[in-house]
Amino acid sequence: MKVLVADDDNTFRTLVTEILSDAGYEISAHENGRLAWENLEAEGADIAVLDINMPEMDGIELLGKIRADERFKSLPVLLLTIRAFTEDQVQGYEHGADDYLTKPFDNDVLVARIKVLERRILGK
Repeated sequence: MKVLVADDDNTFRTLVTEILSDAGYEISAHENGRLAWENLEAEGADIAVLDINMPEMDGIELLGKIRADERFKSLPVLLLTIRAFTEDQVQGYEHGADDYLTKPFDNDVLVARIKVLERRILGK
């Protein structure tokens, strides 16, 4: 199961990569939405974990491109962000996010939420 990770914060990107790699996932990590989109188009992914605040293309814009593309419109997307306000979460869901997790987060909760998205893909 391949997880696309997009986060401009190197510390969080590395942390998410390590947590999900340790849980058995293949990771494709990128420092902004544009690079993540280019990689998704070239190599695909099964799940996406996106930060909202990123340069070049933010997570909401990337989410919009994913949902508008026939190849990826059903890709499960978890928004992972420091933005904890209710309106930010509502905006994420309204733009097509499947889940929303605020930073800082518990490592086990991140893995559990990714497993929920994985079960949805596998239909279990």
